[in-house]
Amino acid sequence: MTILPNMSTSSVFPGATGVPPAGQCRPSRPARVSEGVSRCLLRAEGVLAGVGGVGLASGHPREEATMRYSRISADCHIDLPWMPPDLFTSNASAALKERMPYVAEGPDGPYWTSKNGMSFGLVCGVGPSGQKLVPGQNYRVDKMAATGLYEDAKRGIRRVIDPDLRVKDAELDGVDAEVIFGILGAATRLGDHEAAREMFRVYNDWLADFCRHYPDRHIGLACLPYGDIQAAVQEVHRVAKLGLRGLELSCSWDMEPMWHPVWEPLWQAVNEVNLPLHFHTFPSMPPGARDKATGLTRRAAMFTGVSAFQMNLVNILAAIVGAAVLERYPSLRISFGESGIGWIPYALDRMDFEWEDRFRDLGLTMKPSDYWRRQCKATFQFDRIGTKLIDDMGVETIMWASDYPHTDGVWPESSKYIEEQFGHLPPDVVHKITCENAGKFYGLI
Repeated sequence: MTILPNMSTSSVFPGATGVPPAGQCRPSRPARVSEGVSRCLLRAEGVLAGVGGVGLASGHPREEATMRYSRISADCHIDLPWMPPDLFTSNASAALKERMPYVAEGPDGPYWTSKNGMSFGLVCGVGPSGQKLVPGQNYRVDKMAATGLYEDAKRGIRRVIDPDLRVKDAELDGVDAEVIFGILGAATRLGDHEAAREMFRVYNDWLADFCRHYPDRHIGLACLPYGDIQAAVQEVHRVAKLGLRGLELSCSWDMEPMWHPVWEPLWQAVNEVNLPLHFHTFPSMPPGARDKATGLTRRAAMFTGVSAFQMNLVNILAAIVGAAVLERYPSLRISFGESGIGWIPYALDRMDFEWEDRFRDLGLTMKPSDYWRRQCKATFQFDRIGTKLIDDMGVETIMWASDYPHTDGVWPESSKYIEEQFGHLPPDVVHKITCENAGKFYGLI
């Protein structure tokens, strides 16, 4: 194993001052609320204790005496390529250190890898897979790059994992709080269930520290292992005590489907801790299916993936409804991250039809769509079809998100995309979608 000696956790933020390059981010300010729209209010509980292990530009946590919300992003990210390079090797148990992801030097610069030789992407690379920045290839990536996000990273200023600078990036976009999804996708590439459990433990501890700096702005989701149900149950109870605000379970081709009885202990555990459970997209093809493709063939595979991955979440939704999970656990809360919403009205109507026609024996006491409205949420960045079908799924069930800093997101132009897709809606409906629904779901208001 080769870990770059000049990239330790303690040196991730050399020269950081707490202020991004001039002109990129405005200073902290009270949240703006459009006239005629009610305000979301949270009173933070006291001064936060100091927390180590997170690179803070200012060097100390913040206190928010009064927090007013006008926009909450229900789906943002911290991906493995942005993590401190020695986080896992420094914090894993002695028996598992050699099986943790680590940073090595490659032809395109430092990259994340593991003992099995799998690449997790370039350090601070583009998107969840840490791709190389190619100007002009992706409009959204070019917009993110124009803020200096990637150039700052080259200088050791990782805005994505610095609590102060991340808040500045959110404010640049008019966002007051964000839900942070994590590194679940790395488990499949790691190909080692035991090592993945340890990787998630280290990440969850790190995330809890990160979120303590701005608990009213950063809503962290703990990553749960999926290769061992009992291990997942144990982690559910452990992270609940850390103060994390939600749970995230992988959607993978190599796991038991959600209708399988093997998941029952997990449903019980999630219900006991009363934290929302999240599923973030579902891969449209098995892992590695496109890795050997090149040129336009690989581009076509990628096009297929990004066009279909949101709709595949119907596999999860139909499974938990059909297996009567929501019937047995009426307090269980489910969120589908970056699922998009345009497909949901059709899926609900289809499930209702099938249940009424030939599946009355499933033990459901309501139509499938009623469980959706009672217990589920979905997030989206930009969905011109879905925003025309709001009444068919319920305005209370959808939550807007920026998807920062992913390639499919709308940061730092969220206001532009919000105006474009919500222009036909009244202000109170827009407020529910962009603030109130998420605020209530995560206990911010």
